[in-house]
Amino acid sequence: MIPKTTPNDRTALLFANEAFYAAFANRDVAAMQSLWAQRAALACIHPGWGLLEGRESVLQSWRSILSGNNAPVITPRGAKAFLYGESGFVTCFEAFPEGYLIATNIFVKEDGEWRLVHHQAGPTQDKPSEEDDDPNRPRAMQ
Repeated sequence: MIPKTTPNDRTALLFANEAFYAAFANRDVAAMQSLWAQRAALACIHPGWGLLEGRESVLQSWRSILSGNNAPVITPRGAKAFLYGESGFVTCFEAFPEGYLIATNIFVKEDGEWRLVHHQAGPTQDKPSEEDDDPNRPRAMQ
């Protein structure tokens, strides 16, 4: 049986997702590293990359992306949270100057905090609608 979740759980999960994109936008390697789970298995699939498995491989990829001169400018749009007790995922569009990617970010609760265990983004022909963007959604501090 899946434990009952509350609106606060959904808000916290969306906030964790926003914190991920804030770390990306600010090219903040330390913040990015702190958002990923310490004990759970990690995986990541960047657009055009193969599967990365394990904490060191995943975090090294983010260090490389965030420290590069060509780090993309990404803005999350249309985030939707799905909760399953101590785990959950967020789907969203990643807006960038050339168009959109579509992403899934999977989180688990570690020490009471939502932590990433998987990120995957890839091309899409879709784009977010005006209804997809909730102006009241929680935002991470920039």
